[in-house]
Amino acid sequence: MADLYKNAFKAALQEMRLQTGIWCTLRDPLAAEMMADCGFDWMMFDTEHSPLDPISVLPMLQAIAPYPVTPIVRPGSLNAAEIKKLLDLGAQTLLIPYVQNAVEAAEAVAAVEYAPAGIRGVSGMTRATRFGKIAGYHKAARAEICLLVQVETVEAMTEIEAIAAVPGVDGIFIGPADLAASMGHVGNPNHPDVIAATLEGIRRIRAAGLPAGVLTLNPEVYDAAIEAGAVFVSKTVDMAALRKGLLG
Repeated sequence: MADLYKNAFKAALQEMRLQTGIWCTLRDPLAAEMMADCGFDWMMFDTEHSPLDPISVLPMLQAIAPYPVTPIVRPGSLNAAEIKKLLDLGAQTLLIPYVQNAVEAAEAVAAVEYAPAGIRGVSGMTRATRFGKIAGYHKAARAEICLLVQVETVEAMTEIEAIAAVPGVDGIFIGPADLAASMGHVGNPNHPDVIAATLEGIRRIRAAGLPAGVLTLNPEVYDAAIEAGAVFVSKTVDMAALRKGLLG
């Protein structure tokens, strides 16, 4: 038999230890394997805004498995069937986009928990169970699943404390790009009002007792977010880093 995989990223968040990562949109396992050895704590595979989907995420998870980096997967939406598939494929950390309130946060929690607490479907021969080798997987799995929810609208920002109070939510991520659009500054996440709202949101998440996360390509905002208390942070996207490197 085999032991349940430990989620180093979740353990770090529980201790509020800074975790830095990279946003991944390339659909190439070889590129993923290369990035896995670049010193990041986590890699976020984005199926919402990239060619990636739950099936093409599988070879990405396999490619980085030998490396000391945690894969995070963002499903396309708060979709229980899609979440179930990603969990069965072996993802232990999920970032659920566009969570607007405590009700939707609770739906996300239910999607990652087996009955009677939740609605995750039960299957034994999955990559998550090491094809049936992990004894007691279904009773123990939730302890190593890290559920992150994303607030990215003006409405959602007003609900931070209520979302943070939902049992089973392990962290809250602020999405500056969509927040900017919601605030009337579409395409400009570096607008002073958006930056101020993002930093204030991070402080509120921390005050509510949860780790806060953010992605920003602005080095000054990145540093300010960490100073404000952000725990899981990224300042680069694989495609942006590739383009920057090519242009010199």
